[in-house]
Amino acid sequence: MSDEILHLSSLAGSPLLDSAGGRLGRIEDVVARLDLADGLPPVVGLKARIGGREMFVPAHRIERLESAAARASTTKLNLAQFERRSGEVLLRADVLDRSLIDVERARLVKAREVDLIREEGAWRVAGIDSSFAARLRRLMPRRFREHRAEHEQFVAWDQMEAFVGHVPSSRLKLPVRRIARLHPAQIADLVEAASHEEGEEILEAVGQDKELEADVFEELDDEHQAEFLRDRSDHEAAAVLARMEPDDAADLLLELEQDRRLPILNLLPAAKQRKIKSLLGHNPETAGGLMNPDFLSAPASALVGDTLARAKSSELEPQQLATIWVVDEAGALAGAALLAELVKSPEQDSLQSLIETPLPTVTPETDLPELARLMSDYNLTAMPVVDADGKPIGVVSVDDLLERVLPEEWRWRAGAARD
Repeated sequence: MSDEILHLSSLAGSPLLDSAGGRLGRIEDVVARLDLADGLPPVVGLKARIGGREMFVPAHRIERLESAAARASTTKLNLAQFERRSGEVLLRADVLDRSLIDVERARLVKAREVDLIREEGAWRVAGIDSSFAARLRRLMPRRFREHRAEHEQFVAWDQMEAFVGHVPSSRLKLPVRRIARLHPAQIADLVEAASHEEGEEILEAVGQDKELEADVFEELDDEHQAEFLRDRSDHEAAAVLARMEPDDAADLLLELEQDRRLPILNLLPAAKQRKIKSLLGHNPETAGGLMNPDFLSAPASALVGDTLARAKSSELEPQQLATIWVVDEAGALAGAALLAELVKSPEQDSLQSLIETPLPTVTPETDLPELARLMSDYNLTAMPVVDADGKPIGVVSVDDLLERVLPEEWRWRAGAARD
């Protein structure tokens, strides 16, 4: 970092001087623009109290910023009354002591201090200090504060995203571009660690990508799923559930108020309704209540090339296509073929030559301990669920099973996403 570094806390509240050193007023805040795509946010001016009025001092009228004062470029200033303008934020009022998203580490950090840096003659927002020590220094009398050019817990601004929903006139939105690079589980961690308003802002951002929004909802814990659907209309809630996996959608539906369940269910596409209704008919602590009814099956006589073509055109998630469930002429489960084996096999071979046997199965009534034992014994990442005739009706994935059987305290992750 440059040697010309200034802490917000040392500037805010300090005198505003004219070019001759005479006192004009007091600096209330620093105004920056966050809506510019390139580089660090520029400081565009100061909010100052002069003669009992809040005035805006533009950056070009400021000759020098120092740790204990700001000096204007003239002895006379013709200033306009301060008004918030689109795209601008007040660093003291809108950023200091608030949470930001450290996108690089997928964590929320608290801005205990804001650092400004001088680059090519202009002041910019360099980053924040999230340490508690920075907060303690601000509580000390100004003459006893130690100025430090570097911070132990400095987080550069260009690796963060700021919450701006509370800014009265910023007209900014939390951008989704960098947040979307995170795994849905990491975004869910952020939502769970944030306040309700911050969580809503994150979900509004990811809502620009409806598939990502559904993935994030699947990763949220039950409490937060219900919390963030509670204020949405039935149509909005149904739109989220429609994009979720049927088993996750069924679980979330049960977390909603009872009088909302049927109206929301009736708003879903007919095929999704049938799947969810079928899942709701099973005990949630059994394989039937945990299975996903969406999977790819093929007859044993099918050719490898044809099956690969079906997999390529399928709308199922990649992990759901890792195993092809092979059925006999009667539709009963005959075995499983791994997609990796299909890719390496001649296209004219049949699936019959690739199926793995013996293959354990469970029924919808199988309880979770038995299901976990079988998947562990056979080292399975997916377990087929069959009906009384041996026909596959769903698949339990190991991640869904782990989520259900792990102790609640092990699954609480909010603390890991906040400094």
